[in-house]
Amino acid sequence: MTVRVDINSNILEWAILRAGYELQEYLSLFPRVREWLNESKKPTIKQLENFSNSLNVPFGYMFLEQPPKEELSFPFFRTNSTATNKVSLNVYDAVQLVKKRQNWLREYLEEEGNEDLSFIGKFSVNTSYLEIVQDIRKYLDLQPNWASRHDTWEMALNYLTIQIEKIGIVINFSGIVGNNIRRVIDVKECRGFVIVDKIAPFMFVNSSDAKAAQMFTIIHELAHLWIGESAGFDNSNLLPANHPIELLCDSVAAEFLVPEEYLRKIWLEEQDFQKLNRIFKVSPIFVARRSLDLELISKKVFFKFYNTYINKLAAIKKAKPSGGNFYATTKKRISLTLAGHINNAVKENKLLFRDAYKITGLKGETYAKFMKEYLYQD
Repeated sequence: MTVRVDINSNILEWAILRAGYELQEYLSLFPRVREWLNESKKPTIKQLENFSNSLNVPFGYMFLEQPPKEELSFPFFRTNSTATNKVSLNVYDAVQLVKKRQNWLREYLEEEGNEDLSFIGKFSVNTSYLEIVQDIRKYLDLQPNWASRHDTWEMALNYLTIQIEKIGIVINFSGIVGNNIRRVIDVKECRGFVIVDKIAPFMFVNSSDAKAAQMFTIIHELAHLWIGESAGFDNSNLLPANHPIELLCDSVAAEFLVPEEYLRKIWLEEQDFQKLNRIFKVSPIFVARRSLDLELISKKVFFKFYNTYINKLAAIKKAKPSGGNFYATTKKRISLTLAGHINNAVKENKLLFRDAYKITGLKGETYAKFMKEYLYQD
């Protein structure tokens, strides 16, 4: 005998809207659900499971009396707009995944006797951006011209990531939710976010973004950690929201990547962004952005260069064949630092395999191969 269940129609409607559908649009695609909404027919357990899975809603939510409140615990800053605690479902779930990883790592590190990180919340929004830049460089052991020592932009980004993770910050690079390639995180909504924690701070960087923008996002997020403020941001056109915290973090990122003193000196002889790129060993887009900060160029000139540059990168990316090494990508999505702690915890019988699978999004042979062959691979 088929067992059917009572369900709150408000929950059904909430689940549909939460996933980004218009109600009538969804019902036209799945007319059976209309019967559930008007209570002319009840769903079976299996049908309800399929419904919740298709909309990425926890199955247990289907039996709540009222829809849960799903708002972020930190602000998401928008360029030319106000901060918000509401984001799309994909961004929200990406934040929840990072929080899950952070909660586990915090507990593990505390059990291992790790102490609080001294730089978290070391400064305030009233601190000079120059002081913050100097302190970040000190902790990362980087000189003002550090990027010039690397042959390519990608090499500089990789080196910066290593230095950041060395001091206890975990970076997750991903453009999707978990390993679900169908759940893309739109760069226009989220370039990244950072969740402050005294012992296990996490960054999320949208890997779908241009490498140039990723570097800016990382330094911007570092500034958030130094002033102890969690946040997410879109940084449209690499410009911050009009908020004291965002303006400060933006200034830190700009000065860190292209120091004012060096640019002003070189500007007297060279004003071609592509040539300045080779001098500074940074993306030309950052030179353009810094030139705007220092009023060496107008916003009109910057936006023209920015849009041309981003469109060119997009065309190059589109022309490249899709795919790539799954395990190499996974190293960035999870973070080798986090993966190393998980691997150690499993070996020490402090973490069950099933829980390790949940944290990493990897299972069975895929998990075993990653930990054995890719975790400590250069």
